[in-house]
Amino acid sequence: MSLGRSASRRARVRLAAVAGAVLAAVAAAGCSSSGSGGGDAGSGFVAGKGGIDTAAAGHRPTAPDISGETVDGRKAALSDFKGKVVVVNVWGSWCPPCRLEAKGFQRTWTAYQGKDVQFLGINTRDTSVQNAKVFEKNFGITYPSLYDPSGAQILRFPKGALNPQFIPSTLVIDRDGKIAARAIKPLAEEDLESMIKPVLAETS
Repeated sequence: MSLGRSASRRARVRLAAVAGAVLAAVAAAGCSSSGSGGGDAGSGFVAGKGGIDTAAAGHRPTAPDISGETVDGRKAALSDFKGKVVVVNVWGSWCPPCRLEAKGFQRTWTAYQGKDVQFLGINTRDTSVQNAKVFEKNFGITYPSLYDPSGAQILRFPKGALNPQFIPSTLVIDRDGKIAARAIKPLAEEDLESMIKPVLAETS
């Protein structure tokens, strides 16, 4: 093999290794998707450990009253759960990190049912509702999810509160309808609980 061919082969191997590392980093951070997202200027959130941001009471943006048809064909609205702590999870059946966190979300939902906590999903960018139904069946999801293929519900959130370019994303909304915590990444069960517990402990 000539020196030129050997150098070219080494360059291709290095390029492949770099590309693999980049793809792994993207997968670890979550699925990205097209859409316009706002920055964090003036959002009131303070960056915390592990990519979980929080906003102190009195400095929290108001969550919009998202509503519409759910994956199973029913109706749901955020206002249905007024007075409860609400966990809003944005997911898509096409998103590998969403599949990784799904069972943990269901286990956490089961543990917190009856404790003034409600889960509400937003399924987005699934071109067929059937794909979302299969996802819910496969992972045993029992809490409702709005079917939002265009991302319209996501874009109703105030600028800086939720970036539609990052899926999965999770918000915790306090009893007064204010956004208290967010994570723009997939969550382990312990991380999800670390977002819920402080908000649940607050008095309205």
